[in-house]
Amino acid sequence: MIIKQSEQIMREVGKVLIGKEEVIEKVLMAIYAGGHVLLEDTPGVGKTTLALAFSKALGMDYKRIQFTPDTMPSDITGYTLPVEGEAVYREGAVHTNLLLGDEINRTSPKTQSALLEAMEEGNVTVDGVTYLLPKPFICIATQNPVGMSGTQPLPESQLDRFMVKLSIGYPSTEDQIRILDEKRYQNTMDEVQAVVTRDMVLEVQNYLSTIRMTKDVLRYMTVLCEKTREDARTELGVSPRGIIALSRMARAKAILGERDYVVPEDVRAVFQDVCAHRVILKPQAKMEGHTSAMLLESIMEQTEVPAMNRKKR
Repeated sequence: MIIKQSEQIMREVGKVLIGKEEVIEKVLMAIYAGGHVLLEDTPGVGKTTLALAFSKALGMDYKRIQFTPDTMPSDITGYTLPVEGEAVYREGAVHTNLLLGDEINRTSPKTQSALLEAMEEGNVTVDGVTYLLPKPFICIATQNPVGMSGTQPLPESQLDRFMVKLSIGYPSTEDQIRILDEKRYQNTMDEVQAVVTRDMVLEVQNYLSTIRMTKDVLRYMTVLCEKTREDARTELGVSPRGIIALSRMARAKAILGERDYVVPEDVRAVFQDVCAHRVILKPQAKMEGHTSAMLLESIMEQTEVPAMNRKKR
């Protein structure tokens, strides 16, 4: 079972993304949960490397598309051409297992929206014909928080389709020295080996629904999300889709913990990653220095944790 090979998968990815075990674990959890990942970070910290390494370790087909202002929706979904009197479909970038959408905020809203159907439904429709995408299908999109000139911010409807939003961050001094030393002698990407197959990844995604979640944990998770809507500082809180994403990520966290049930710590561990990009603060709250992360942290501090959490402590 792939679950027992999770540590090996993370070690393989860790060969090229040194010192970022927590980010690697969370991306693997999102893949197990069947969700999509938005990486927001400065250039050169390893976003593209992370996606390619996961595709190799998981035995998945991989495609990369560089979003630019002139990228067309047909580059994403594909298009049809008349060939000898018949319409022939040419596949787009989404026809793969793991798609890296690089700098998604540098293309037009029309092209951004072309990803919506693929991310939500697992298919694309071209000229009235629907085409299924390979399974599993995971989109890892990147965007840079600096150099915003000429960019198009993702609308809330598309942000909501990303299960988690993560940041890799700069490596520590020691990790940077290690990276520089290893890059002198070899291409570490060549060392990344396939640990499992795409079919085994599908098995885990199907197994996810069997992970048990008690009513107390379900209520705790739901109350956390409801408080984001009720807080006076928020303009938009976590949607029901966001609660579903949180439950799937919590189950994936339980899988990595080799448990067949969810505990409140699983919910708390992924709450900010799943919900921060779904919360929109009011302008006044932003002016006062509040952030989504601060708001979510305060909500967790003020919400009673179910008794089973205290028993496990």
